Amino acid sequence: MSTEWLLLAACREEEPELFFPIGNTTPALLQTEEAKDVCRRCPVMEQCRRWALETAEEYGIWGGLSENERSAARRRAARRSRRNSGRHTPA
Repeated sequence: MSTEWLLLAACREEEPELFFPIGNTTPALLQTEEAKDVCRRCPVMEQCRRWALETAEEYGIWGGLSENERSAARRRAARRSRRNSGRHTPA
């Protein structure tokens, strides 16, 4: 997958640490929301999100999603895939 979209990313103008909050305390949650605000105004948020999900990026805020949100999205996609594959079994 090409990563040319990175050149247009809004996060390029921010401190990288913003996108890697540590823990789940109030300051970390506020930092997460601040990072997501940057993502929401980013012209390549969808490409970033897709890349993070396809590469199973473990850490940080990518495409407006936290680590836990990406993990949940991958689990939902796996469940959908399992359900869909069961529907098309030959008789």
